[in-house]
Amino acid sequence: MSAPLQKLVLDADALQARVEQLLAGGGRMQMAYAWQAEPDALEVRYLAAPATGQPLELWCVRPVDGVLPSMALHAPLLGWYEREMQDLYGLTFRGHPEPFPLVIERSEGVPRAPLTLPDVVDPQAQWLGFGPVRADVVESAQFLFLYIGEAIVHYVPRLFLKHRGMERRFEGLSPLHGCVLAERVSGVGSVAHALAYCQAVEQAAGCAVPQYARQWRVLLAELERIYNHLHYFGQLADATTLKVGQAEGRLLEERVKQLAGALTGQRFMRNVLCPGGLRREMAVPADWVDRLSVLRKGVESYLAQLERTTSYLDRLITTGVLPREVAFDQGATGPIERASGLDRDLRRDHPYAAYDELPVPVPLAESGDAHARAQVRAAELRASFDLLELLLPQLASGPCRVPCEAMPGSFGLGWAESPRGSLYYAVHVNADGTLARVKIKSPSFSNWRAFPFTVHQTNMMDYAINEASFGLTIAGCDR
Repeated sequence: MSAPLQKLVLDADALQARVEQLLAGGGRMQMAYAWQAEPDALEVRYLAAPATGQPLELWCVRPVDGVLPSMALHAPLLGWYEREMQDLYGLTFRGHPEPFPLVIERSEGVPRAPLTLPDVVDPQAQWLGFGPVRADVVESAQFLFLYIGEAIVHYVPRLFLKHRGMERRFEGLSPLHGCVLAERVSGVGSVAHALAYCQAVEQAAGCAVPQYARQWRVLLAELERIYNHLHYFGQLADATTLKVGQAEGRLLEERVKQLAGALTGQRFMRNVLCPGGLRREMAVPADWVDRLSVLRKGVESYLAQLERTTSYLDRLITTGVLPREVAFDQGATGPIERASGLDRDLRRDHPYAAYDELPVPVPLAESGDAHARAQVRAAELRASFDLLELLLPQLASGPCRVPCEAMPGSFGLGWAESPRGSLYYAVHVNADGTLARVKIKSPSFSNWRAFPFTVHQTNMMDYAINEASFGLTIAGCDR
């Protein structure tokens, strides 16, 4: 990691002033989580990102009799994190604007969280429940629409139907075994999750990854970005009823995965990363660079055809507008925030792996609509190909890993700019070297919070297109 992490201990009474100071200086909160710092004491940790170029800050705050002041009115994106801590750790956040439960528990003997809906006074308004079982192979979620005719008055997503307990599953594992689990938190982000996790363990161990592994981590991460964005365009074409466009996007995605399989032996590029570097030495197949070049030409042609299709553009332009202020307040990340004019990217702002040696462009748009989100991803696709073409001739030789054993009682924070946005892993280590607590801040947890603000006061015919333009995953929430 390029910039050191600053750790601060704060009193609960000083929290609000610190948040206000951060926001006034151009910074933003990133996440908050609770952990059992001592057998009889909980601690809440807030991750703050000051202005660009400054190191990340970790604020450690002890609740007073299980109570902390809510920061949701000052930094709205913290609202879900506070509600999650209320549900899972029994904390109380005084003054929270939405104090009702967030995580829906379905375990035997545990009552489900009550559904809280706004009062409806218009007799023409109706509720429509959609899901949790939906068509195709999409993940389980329930969406409630309050509508009049085709106009959506209010929208409530219910996302936590399958609380998988992934964070709890890390506890007691060795750091090496934890990497296997991190790769499976969200299948479409195996490399990004493993990379953020490994870097957290490496920070806790104080080990420096060799150049060989740093460069290969960038290669794998950008390859994952390419296939994710192609999958995105296939979904977006399907939502706009372009079946040929959908098929072409999925075909190109499949070809990238075949390249990934030829490179690593696994289409999702699992079982390559580990704390300390890579599990084994890697080699680029003889025809791999030529296949990548041919693939790029196909991708350029595909993107150009989409941008020339009038029916596609008509359905995207002005659909699902996310204003810049809302994107900032609600914590939107990745292509979603960049499509609303927020200039942030962890690869450039807090470089990791070998990104500090490469020019990382950060494409932006201003309109914040579905078309802007597609434009940003198209530009990122091209930039990923550029990065691979720069990196491949420079691949270093040398050891693929170094010994990496986290020190007893240590802590590490790792991050990665996944295809969907900022991803963080916070890792706490037990006295015996096993994992005590692993907190995951996934990009979809942030973007799902921002998404409803683009649905209210829109219409039913645009909903599927709007959702596809966000590229969300449910697994990113049900951790």
